[in-house]
Amino acid sequence: MKFRLSFSFLLASIIAVRAAPISHDEIISKSAQGLRLLSLAEDADPVWKTGEEKLNLLRAGTKFFDVTEVYELEQQQPKTDFNVAVTCTFSSYPPVSHQSAVTPILSTISTSNMQSYLSQLTAFNNRYYTSTTGADASTYILNTIRGIASNAGRSDITVNFFTHSWRQPSIIAKIPGSSPSSPIVILGAHMDSINLNSPSTGRAPGADDDGTGTVNLIEAFRALLAAGFRPTAPVEFHWYSAEEVGLLGSQAIATNYRNAGVNVFAFMQLDMSGYFKSGSTEVIALEADYINTSLNTFLKSLITTYSRLPWANDIPCGYACSDHASWYKQGYPGVMPFEAITGNDNPNIHTSSDTTVSWSHSLEFAKIAVAFAYELAI
Repeated sequence: MKFRLSFSFLLASIIAVRAAPISHDEIISKSAQGLRLLSLAEDADPVWKTGEEKLNLLRAGTKFFDVTEVYELEQQQPKTDFNVAVTCTFSSYPPVSHQSAVTPILSTISTSNMQSYLSQLTAFNNRYYTSTTGADASTYILNTIRGIASNAGRSDITVNFFTHSWRQPSIIAKIPGSSPSSPIVILGAHMDSINLNSPSTGRAPGADDDGTGTVNLIEAFRALLAAGFRPTAPVEFHWYSAEEVGLLGSQAIATNYRNAGVNVFAFMQLDMSGYFKSGSTEVIALEADYINTSLNTFLKSLITTYSRLPWANDIPCGYACSDHASWYKQGYPGVMPFEAITGNDNPNIHTSSDTTVSWSHSLEFAKIAVAFAYELAI
């Protein structure tokens, strides 16, 4: 999901500034009434919105964090500068140096495999976070990842649901490192989809948003294990629930990691990798805000080394535009390569028409995922 902020709509939606933290009793009472607590901007206190008001924000392209489930956990955290990594800071990342090992793995990445995974995901009516089919899609991904690990003979790898208060669980696959105390490397994508005309029942194949990022990570996971990948630092692959409705799944996990003191070396989000406008220059676009600049410099080098595509800087993505923002909010270093410069990206997302993918384009993102994990964790 990637819309730019509608600032006039945003400003009109911020209706109050709260002088004191919201109480536990208010959260319980308002939630029971079906209201949701939304953070619409960095410097504004969150506000309560009805389900219909929340949907209208989504339709207007206004991005937000739905903080209903994490608000109290975040209030318990020490206050720090939003722009300073609070759990770990890295002023630089290592140079790209494992070409002899990584390049052969990249040649094994299969677009046919990705097409097969995606055909299963798009067969669900939608992957909405409260729907039965959304939960079924999550189960399909879980079973697929567990099957890949089993086929590789990797009983050391764990693949589990991260459950939420809503129906669709997120998924976390953990590849242990030989140095288990090392900061971990995480790759993420969101599995859910939405049709903004009819969220819970409407047809939402979500082929590009974010079926492409989802299958990029599945195939990167498979290719690494097939190559006998045994990293020094732990590596995790995440598939998030409920990104489309306020980054719910990634917020829950990032907040959990922060509160548990988990040290994260690097995070990369893949959200849409299968489209670029006909006639435009084909690139890997790099999100400009809510990212770690040092890690972004490393990502540029990674793309230059391993992709046939050049990188290009995108325009600012805006507040809460994808799951990398959940990690940034918790102080973790993250980046997000995107399918095209904004304006040249897919115009069919959040509708029943999100059905087609350029596999030659999306392949480059799976390659970057493999290289990201290998270069940073070995």
